[in-house]
Amino acid sequence: MNMNNNHKLLLLTFIICRSIVTFGLTLFPTELLSLGLKGKLSMEVESSSKDFGMLNQGEAVAVLHPTGSAEDVARLIRTAYESGFAVSARGHGHSINGQAMIKEKKLKGVVIEMGKGGDNNNIRVCEEEMYVDVWGGELWIEVLKATLEYGLAPMSWTDYLYLSVGGTLSNAGISGQTFNHGPQITNVHQLDVVTGKGELLTCSEEQNSELFHGVLGGLGQFGVITRVRMPLQPAPHRVRWIRVLYSNFSTFTKDQEFLISLHEKPANQKFDYVEGFVIVDEGLINNWRSSFFSASNPVQFISLNVDGGALYCLEITKNYNQQNADSVDEEIRVLLKKLDFIPTSVFTTDLPYVDFLDRVHKAELKLRSKGLWDIPHPWLNLFVPKSRIDDFDKGVFKGILGNNTSGPILIYPMNKSKWDQRSSVVTPEEEVFYLVAFLRSALDGETLEYLSNQNHQILKFCHDAKIKVKQYLPHYTTQQEWMDHFGDKWTQFFHRKMQFDPRCILATGQQIFEFDPSIATNITKYHDII
Repeated sequence: MNMNNNHKLLLLTFIICRSIVTFGLTLFPTELLSLGLKGKLSMEVESSSKDFGMLNQGEAVAVLHPTGSAEDVARLIRTAYESGFAVSARGHGHSINGQAMIKEKKLKGVVIEMGKGGDNNNIRVCEEEMYVDVWGGELWIEVLKATLEYGLAPMSWTDYLYLSVGGTLSNAGISGQTFNHGPQITNVHQLDVVTGKGELLTCSEEQNSELFHGVLGGLGQFGVITRVRMPLQPAPHRVRWIRVLYSNFSTFTKDQEFLISLHEKPANQKFDYVEGFVIVDEGLINNWRSSFFSASNPVQFISLNVDGGALYCLEITKNYNQQNADSVDEEIRVLLKKLDFIPTSVFTTDLPYVDFLDRVHKAELKLRSKGLWDIPHPWLNLFVPKSRIDDFDKGVFKGILGNNTSGPILIYPMNKSKWDQRSSVVTPEEEVFYLVAFLRSALDGETLEYLSNQNHQILKFCHDAKIKVKQYLPHYTTQQEWMDHFGDKWTQFFHRKMQFDPRCILATGQQIFEFDPSIATNITKYHDII
């Protein structure tokens, strides 16, 4: 593809600016103290130099705690843009591949600790118009608590609520409600964003729309989210939480796909949450979120006629209030009658809405008490197209994994039509695709190496079998891999980077934009990008 003169000039400007950042101007940490920031600037960088993945080590020289001040964020990034140092925003530090880190030793940088803003106005609920304004570093659990005081709640969640709002929106934000309401990024009215130039801009579908869609799912590459306005809905009081088991994978996926096909039906004709997980390790079935099952009546793996060494669990919920409590049992009975699970495998519990949404935190507390939380997490999250999910089952669940998973494996389908394709997120081309999440933990170096190698085997299997998966929470080591990941969206992603972060100072930990300092080399290298 030939570049016109404007494109050549744009690319040349980008390369020159990137070379200046890499080899030129930097501020020493002591000089940052003269910026007149309202928040705290600290040289204690240890806690900000690691994340949940525990697979990378950061290289920040300072940490800014902006205490809920968007102007602090803007002032720091303006200085970084003018002086040439990197900036990464960190929410709860739950990323797994260094997104919130400064990873380049040759490029000095500052981490902005967006969490714990310390401002009582971090969450403002508008009951009349049913929306909430939230500081970008606020945790979802705090949003839930604040909105429930008004009997309201956001529509779409992640399974774990101790994540920052800005952090999940920079990826997508998915869980068992996604088939119904779409990911969290499709449930946003408005954002305040500080771009890589240090501009504080309000954006929405109508205002600065290119920035709005770019930031949502943009991996932190185009700006730092300082405020989010999201819609609310009346919150249910309670949740009926049901698990049923399958020994046949095709039957399991057929039922999951049927349930998400009901997304346009009235509330009384569908479930509110559809997820599932794979069990290839007998010990996991009674331990994964073990409080769900009865200790006096454990599930016997061997008695279920397991197909090919794997068992599949469907998780579904029905939300309800006191006024429709009498009808919820019948609604569930009608829906379950249409499914083909193992008849003797129905497990049901009933709990408050907030307890269901915050269910994973209980598992976290147990792991922390045993010293099993702050350990490496070589996670792998994939979007797998529906047409190849059976092949994935045979090759991975019944093949590569063996019988020891070192953690849960989630699997559930979503509808592409519920995703806004103007965002930066990439998904498979098919209307229905699955999240398959390998959420493993490594107790020692040997296990970490084994699981990391297994992840590579899974990716190689998909490549060799031509299963067109897309990584969720993506991680790649070369620019070509990033280009392949974004596919048809790469040119748009590149242009957005040029427009909003032309000096590539934001989210360098992702290592998406790695440029050779030679201008001539880069002109040749990126000839076909634009």
